[in-house]
Amino acid sequence: MRVVAKKRISFLVIAVAIYILGFQLIPEVFEYDGSFASVVSLIIASFGYFILIPILYWSLIIKAGGQKAWKTLIILSISSLCARYSFPASIAEYFDFIAWIRYPIIAILVIIELYLMWTIIRGLWQARKLSGDPRVHAWNQHKEDDKKLSLALPLAWEPASWYYFIPKFSKKHKKSVAHLSLLSASRYHWLTLVVSFILLSGLSYYFLVDWSELVAMILSSFLLYCIIFITANYRIARYHSIYVIDQQLIINDAFLGLMVIDIDQIEKIEINNEETKTDILTLGNGKTDSVILSFKSEQSYFGLFSLSNEAIHQVRMNVDNPQQLVSSFS
Repeated sequence: MRVVAKKRISFLVIAVAIYILGFQLIPEVFEYDGSFASVVSLIIASFGYFILIPILYWSLIIKAGGQKAWKTLIILSISSLCARYSFPASIAEYFDFIAWIRYPIIAILVIIELYLMWTIIRGLWQARKLSGDPRVHAWNQHKEDDKKLSLALPLAWEPASWYYFIPKFSKKHKKSVAHLSLLSASRYHWLTLVVSFILLSGLSYYFLVDWSELVAMILSSFLLYCIIFITANYRIARYHSIYVIDQQLIINDAFLGLMVIDIDQIEKIEINNEETKTDILTLGNGKTDSVILSFKSEQSYFGLFSLSNEAIHQVRMNVDNPQQLVSSFS
């Protein structure tokens, strides 16, 4: 596991532990008797909520992961919300401003988001007749604008799922120059997931229908709909994990991760037979016979349907034929 991933998990565990302890240790009624003991729990909780957690977030997420500094506001907002519902009522009322200011802030954000979504959907609609992965088109269209790109990529993931789900749509897809060694490329893995989600869909409907037929139908339908993503994930992993189009190298970590790299930004490509280094992004399964790509400048790796955007200088890939991949660029 890479250092960045370890730091993210460490932050998540620590933050959840602090929030849970805050809810458990802070008394429901505050009675100050002039002693330090009567306020020690509030002081500790306040320190954890508004000092320790933001510092850890800045260090382990912002700095280590190369994220935007403004995201610190998110963790401060979560801390304020936890303080609103965990602090005694006489103190929690000072956090009521969250309840008052959230409506105008939400309204402004909704207006901005709707405008951006309209712009992006219009762009996706104009690109509907273009061949190739819709996510790559979204990247090329909005790569100069981080805000639009952060909305365009998640929206493009949906048409991309249908593009890869139906073989007819991707029959003219560029041929791969190599294939990542991925478990999701196995037919047995795909079949196991499909059968599992069909069973989960039936079981969820069976157990929820007596409680709420509407909820049972929604959850059951959603689980069945996931089969489209599972199939797209399988077909990308098996046939289209690494390919070149329009002087760009496209790397698909199955359907969850995506990298779009201009060829002229590749500084070096070499075969590596050493053990995995935890500080390098690694795609594919295996310990040796890998390829390391080094870049002239920072490149973006979009993971978890682009919910995670990570800046990297190198990527290590376990592929089926390393020599063929290196030779294709030579």
